[in-house]
Amino acid sequence: MRIVTLVENSCGHEGCIAEHGLSLYIETKKHKLLLDCGQTDAVVKNAQVLDIDLSAVDTVVLSHGHYDHSGGIIPFSQINHTAQIIMQRRAAEPHFNGERYIGIDKAITELPNVWYIDGDTEIDDELFLFSGITGRRCYPQGNLKLTRLEKGEKVPDDFAHEQCLVIRQDGKNWLLSGCSHNGILNILDRYREIFGGAPDCVLTGFHMMKKDGEHTDEEKAVILETAHELSTMDTVFYSGHCTGIPAFELMKTIMGDKLIALHSGSEVL
Repeated sequence: MRIVTLVENSCGHEGCIAEHGLSLYIETKKHKLLLDCGQTDAVVKNAQVLDIDLSAVDTVVLSHGHYDHSGGIIPFSQINHTAQIIMQRRAAEPHFNGERYIGIDKAITELPNVWYIDGDTEIDDELFLFSGITGRRCYPQGNLKLTRLEKGEKVPDDFAHEQCLVIRQDGKNWLLSGCSHNGILNILDRYREIFGGAPDCVLTGFHMMKKDGEHTDEEKAVILETAHELSTMDTVFYSGHCTGIPAFELMKTIMGDKLIALHSGSEVL
């Protein structure tokens, strides 16, 4: 299996674009796929720099309905008309951060190759998608500003539009998520319900970024408690994007070699 970080907030390869967003390119025995497409056409430009043929991609998984994970779908679709684009049905609903619209481009919903799913879906013996994450342990505090529309009114986002990808390959399970809005511990609890045990590797943002100042004591407590629990697992975590550098560094002091940073253009595996 091969995994390349196509888009992330920081640059790890000369010539690659870094932007606030995430896109992962994955090659399995049966598939060439993308998890998310970043915010802009950086996904296409970085693929060219890295000599990755996006026209050969057969599957795109959208982790949730936010612009910084979906913005590259339209540029991607201009060079690849056939890849199946899989998203939870509710990912197409309007989403907001305060007054700012942060949902997907409505043009995406008009693409003929979009596959809307509701809940858990097994694609084949390699790929499995799950949602239904309801736990609230160490819930990311940044979620408190995020809303969705319900009957014309803004209500707190419950992130029912978030889905996680499990890749089963060579006796190992890889768990991939975009931002872990539902909280990585709750995602792992849901994973255990379905598969038992823990995944071998996890790639995800932890949604702990703080853009408007330092973390509060409450936020730091959530970060540290999360890191302590993850450090007890026999799992390697790759993270970046919405984790934020201060939170990543805090977690790194606890998790050590079990936590590895993602960067645009870097080869994970």
